[in-house]
Amino acid sequence: MSVHVEISMLQPFLLVRRRMDFPNQESLASMNQHRAHRSAHVPASTAVSSLKLSELISALSHALDITEGQPAGHCVRCCWIGMHIGRGIGMPEDQLWELYYTLLLKDLGCSSNAARICELYLTDDLDFKKDFKTVGDSLPQVLAFVLKHTGLKSGLAERFRAVLTILKDGPEIAQELIATRCQRGAEIARLLRFSDGVAAGIYSLDEHYNGNGKPEQLRGEAIPLYARIALLAQVIDVFHTADGKQAALDEVSSRTGGWFDPQLVEAFEQVSSSTSFWEVLASPTIYREIILLEPPAHEVPLDDDYLDDIAAAFGQVVDSKSPYTSGHSARVALYTDMIGEAMGLPLERRRWLKRGALLHDVGKLGVSNSVLDKPGALDRDEWEAVKKHAQFTEDILSRITAFSELARVAGAHHERLDGGGYPRGLTAENICSETRIITTADIFDAITAARPYRGAIPIPEALEMMGKTVGTALDPVCFAALKLAISRLPE
Repeated sequence: MSVHVEISMLQPFLLVRRRMDFPNQESLASMNQHRAHRSAHVPASTAVSSLKLSELISALSHALDITEGQPAGHCVRCCWIGMHIGRGIGMPEDQLWELYYTLLLKDLGCSSNAARICELYLTDDLDFKKDFKTVGDSLPQVLAFVLKHTGLKSGLAERFRAVLTILKDGPEIAQELIATRCQRGAEIARLLRFSDGVAAGIYSLDEHYNGNGKPEQLRGEAIPLYARIALLAQVIDVFHTADGKQAALDEVSSRTGGWFDPQLVEAFEQVSSSTSFWEVLASPTIYREIILLEPPAHEVPLDDDYLDDIAAAFGQVVDSKSPYTSGHSARVALYTDMIGEAMGLPLERRRWLKRGALLHDVGKLGVSNSVLDKPGALDRDEWEAVKKHAQFTEDILSRITAFSELARVAGAHHERLDGGGYPRGLTAENICSETRIITTADIFDAITAARPYRGAIPIPEALEMMGKTVGTALDPVCFAALKLAISRLPE
């Protein structure tokens, strides 16, 4: 992967050396106070007290939907379906609570195999994942899928080799991709403080009732109940969203006893006999209905520590998408905090901003790895696809009412002071200081982090590169704060 995604703001200015005097620590504080009127700060504690875990997770599940190439609300709709099945079989409230979060987070590991899919199939991982959810067990279906999704933009010889490899090693490839996804999803569920029951439900999502699933080839009731319900709910939503109620019913019927537990299918048929079940499933009000579905006796309070953990965990979901960005979100958060400290931001505000830094690239989950990991220059369409990630970030975070300001701050991290950035082409007067901090931290990490095709660029050289864009792309106060923060580090 080239660094075009992260350091695009630098490109027009790397040929011209700008001479600037950078402020010292005293003038940093003065300049930062002078700009303090730019944003009306809402204390983080106020936002936390009004936020529910169900609202936060259901909103962030949209990031998982776009990673899987699914229409917005896929995980939420699966939650609606699965919770009705769970209640239909008489699950107790504590199990329903775990089922609720298994359904919303069933695709937690979805980003971890995206790069490998692109590598093996020479394809767009988003289209691949979207259509893969419709494929059953029949050989004609599998062959048609492979031919439709392998190397369509590659040369004939390259495509032929890829198809042969997949047909020859298909079972091993499928096992690898699903095992990677399942393992990573379970790991992140635990980082989010969910129980082993939730983690196991996510890990076993792709097991089939007849024992022909993956990754452990579990059979019947050996498959965790949460996983059996989640897989059934997933297939119902995919076919209902694409082709309507009857298509979903037909697909469930054809896979009963194979993929699906017959008792769960019977429960689904009973609860889905209600007209309102399908009306809500297809309605925009389903987001509100899902919040109300969380078992109230088991609500978990959100505090700042838990919010930090959730932001860090979803940062890992983002960084898992590409082998070239491992640890990027955590490092950007660290540099953001260092810059904020050097600029004299209050601790509470720094903590709030660090969450934004952890989530600043969550929109990249909606961009194909065939673009993100492309080693050469991007064409116009590919560049337009990359630029969408900033807007995706804002869209995802703005679904969380308490994150409305953070959504604007994080979503603007590729804006430039001279108006040449994206997604909105904002100019200096409309870019708040918090966004400028994340931008500085993001570019610093993009340049100094090691890549497979090059070593890490030394800090002095990186600062020299960044200095050429101060005043046009980068904020002088933030850049000076970065230099000050670095100077404080031990040798």
